[in-house]
Amino acid sequence: MRAPARELFRDADFPASDSSLFSNFSTPLAQFREDITWRRPQEICATPRLFADNPLDGQVKQGLLGDCWLLCACAALQKSQQLLNQVFPPGQPSWRDHTYRGSFTCRIWQFGHWLEVTIDDRLPCLAGRLCFSRCQREDVFWLPLLEKVYAKVYGSYEHLWAGQVADALVDLTGGLAERWSLKDLVRTSGQQDRPGGSEHRTCRQLLNLKDRCLISCSVLSPRAGARELGEFHAFIVSDLRELQGRAGQSLLLLRIQNPWGRRCWQGPWREGGEGWSQVDPADESELLSQLQEGEFWVEEEEFLREFDEVTVGFPITEAGYLQSLYSEKALCHTQELPGAWVKGQSAGGCRNNSGFPSNPKYWLRVSEPSEVFVAVLQRPRVRATGRAGRARAPARGECAVRSPASFLSEDYQAVGLHIWKVEKRRVSLPRVLSTPPVAGTLCHAYDREVHLRCELTPGFYLAVPSTFLKDVPGQFLLRVFSSGRISLSPRGPRPPLHPHHSAPALPGRPVPSHWLPRLPGSGGRGEPQFTRPATSGACAELCAASLRPGSKPALPPVGRDLQDRALHLPARHGRGLHGDHCHQDRQALHPQPGEAGAAPPGGLLHGSYENLTRPQSLPLTLHDVPSWYLHLALERGLTADQSRV
Repeated sequence: MRAPARELFRDADFPASDSSLFSNFSTPLAQFREDITWRRPQEICATPRLFADNPLDGQVKQGLLGDCWLLCACAALQKSQQLLNQVFPPGQPSWRDHTYRGSFTCRIWQFGHWLEVTIDDRLPCLAGRLCFSRCQREDVFWLPLLEKVYAKVYGSYEHLWAGQVADALVDLTGGLAERWSLKDLVRTSGQQDRPGGSEHRTCRQLLNLKDRCLISCSVLSPRAGARELGEFHAFIVSDLRELQGRAGQSLLLLRIQNPWGRRCWQGPWREGGEGWSQVDPADESELLSQLQEGEFWVEEEEFLREFDEVTVGFPITEAGYLQSLYSEKALCHTQELPGAWVKGQSAGGCRNNSGFPSNPKYWLRVSEPSEVFVAVLQRPRVRATGRAGRARAPARGECAVRSPASFLSEDYQAVGLHIWKVEKRRVSLPRVLSTPPVAGTLCHAYDREVHLRCELTPGFYLAVPSTFLKDVPGQFLLRVFSSGRISLSPRGPRPPLHPHHSAPALPGRPVPSHWLPRLPGSGGRGEPQFTRPATSGACAELCAASLRPGSKPALPPVGRDLQDRALHLPARHGRGLHGDHCHQDRQALHPQPGEAGAAPPGGLLHGSYENLTRPQSLPLTLHDVPSWYLHLALERGLTADQSRV
């Protein structure tokens, strides 16, 4: 292969050095510190490829890194070309292209947004071969490149040691995932219910889901006689087959793929095992011929006995909507809002605490009978690690490894979610919260995301996310997916900007908001609705001071240059005309009847653009009003992003 004429890209933000490999040298990777080198794919093999023509050649294999949780989720991309194109934007120059420059870009969903991440293609190697993840054919490189992107997002490869399959599925799809316990234990994900209600019915439900979504299973502790499965290890459920046995009985077999890439199972349904005597030889021959490296068959009873947990990602339709695991309905209507638990203000703790009513509260309006999923996604305090992700320690030596169970409380709070139905939006909050909710998590869980499934009738609902402990700060994203029309809005005014309180938005931080139909605040400045109270519309108070708890505000001079931007989040079909105006005080924003409103110091003409931006010199405090040109425009989202020039 001819070397490219130009110098290849080197990622200074994620260099080929120890800083990208290690965080604190606490995993068995530390013993390979002096031996790991970095090579580009064309230095590893003669003809590297990004993807394989045969999907089996691109199957995932785990290396020295304990990231089976991530690799199991990556297998979901092989089931959907739509998802693969979302994560790997098509048309990127590869090694055989004359435009190849040694870089690749992937998209990872993070806290409500698809984040584009660019890396160089230098990959960690031992003795000239990839030492972390690789595909079944080692000349296929989509997997190690995606693993490197994920390591860059998380801070280092070592930060990928242990995690949750469900979290990685959300990061790669932007959707939802559920974890179902296979034992008679409290549901580990805090969900209200699951398909079936018994372990055997759960397996039958998996049979119906196998072609629509990724299914993973995990071992949290080894069983006697089955230590080859490992501990805290995740697997891929490749297939499920229902057969009729020789005695007329129904048999459900599950094909399991071990990311280690070797057949480690010695159960009765191994090749040559006694289990095959129960089925027709033709069925035995067919099923055994389907096995790839690292795969094995288990029977339903064996599966329930040896595995502890199943993780299922929600299917995504061709139109890009989530699909319910329960009813197969498309969840076409989505809403999301950020929130925070602020110590001393809105971190009221669980329902056992008297401060529970101070937790953030949200109005959920359901317009028609709907299947609704409401989720609370935490922003981690540090990069996430968790259960079901640890690989066996390399055989080169002994190295102490902390149990992944010890990571749980370090990264996430124990959170829960409860929903009450109310007759109207003006209600007695203490009275409502003292009644049983219509839906709620069974317990507060140390998970990144917990969610509820509800069958809701039309009306208003009050959703209250909470932490188990009082006065524990944290940030979250409240997400709603529904089969019917819904709207979501925060309850109560935005907290005042105060030097001893956390500011709702600081310069350089985006402030999400919405235009809602049939509510004040719609239309351009020529519409009477534009001048109604700003609290009813999309109005953001901008302050050019960065306030920190316990400190005096450091005020910039009047006339500080700011760049005010209204970022319009496009709906599925087309874009409306939107603009933006800034007013120095609310009196100018809301003139008395018969008076003309003062001209704003700055404004943007309404235009059909995704992003409206203007630089200008503004006074210390002002009120920013993004608007639609037409009154009663369709509901859309926006983010007002104030950043200094």
